[in-house]
Amino acid sequence: MGIDARAADRSGSRPRRDVSRPGMVRRTRSVATPEPGEQDAPAALPEPVTMRLDGKVALVTGAGSPDGIGYATARRLSDLGARVAIVSTTRRIHERAGELGVTGFVADLTDESEVGALADAVTEQLGDVEVLVNNAGLASRASPEVLRPVAQLSYDEWQGEIDRNLTTAFLCSRAFIGGMAERGWGRIVNLAATAGPVNALPTEAAYAAAKAGVVGLTRALAMEMIADGVTVNAVAPGTIYTAASTVAEIKQGLGTPVGRPGTPDEVAAAITFLCSPAASYITGQMLVVDGGNSVREAQFR
Repeated sequence: MGIDARAADRSGSRPRRDVSRPGMVRRTRSVATPEPGEQDAPAALPEPVTMRLDGKVALVTGAGSPDGIGYATARRLSDLGARVAIVSTTRRIHERAGELGVTGFVADLTDESEVGALADAVTEQLGDVEVLVNNAGLASRASPEVLRPVAQLSYDEWQGEIDRNLTTAFLCSRAFIGGMAERGWGRIVNLAATAGPVNALPTEAAYAAAKAGVVGLTRALAMEMIADGVTVNAVAPGTIYTAASTVAEIKQGLGTPVGRPGTPDEVAAAITFLCSPAASYITGQMLVVDGGNSVREAQFR
């Protein structure tokens, strides 16, 4: 099933949200007064948790490629019982949605108004979003990463990388955190990268800065949402083999301690764990998925 969020009709009973003035509705929490003698009693342990996401509504951004991390994540979330929505900037998302049996939406996630329209459309079609995977922003052949030294980098190129890799995560998170806080449960997983938070290469300053910013956003938002039952984490892939991988990137993957590039499904496994009820005590963290490459100090033969 596919919907273009830009053209979705919002003339019904649900009011259009004002994306320029996002609201945060906090739940009211009642605090019971302890009875005499109860102060020293141990806190009750939480019930055993599961990986299952039955009935939860999950949104995965940047899922237009059939060999990408977003697509693999959507498949895993669906397998765990979630009702999944996927979004990308082109109508090919409807093909991916048909293959996965999920709902597809078209939206430019760097545009504030389109993110608002997307949020309305997803909520209307599937219900309130409880799991958000901000995967949009990873480079593709259609929208390649800008590789240029800072001295030669134009402002528009810099801003484009920041918007695609960081602003998308900010706008999408802001659109859904109010509802998550009100309901007292939510999961947000942002896609960072080893480039920026862990290491960097020449000519990729804009991308590295954006991905480092994703980690900063993740940690700040985690602290803002911690009292509302919402966890916010980041996954930082290293060299992952996709259809968009260059020969140089594949060779780089062969040089990792594991001896190969990672796969989108291996990254998706980490993402879906952080999306699950089982990850309830993990927030504000960055999980590196790079075959040990960032751990090794030097390459020995």
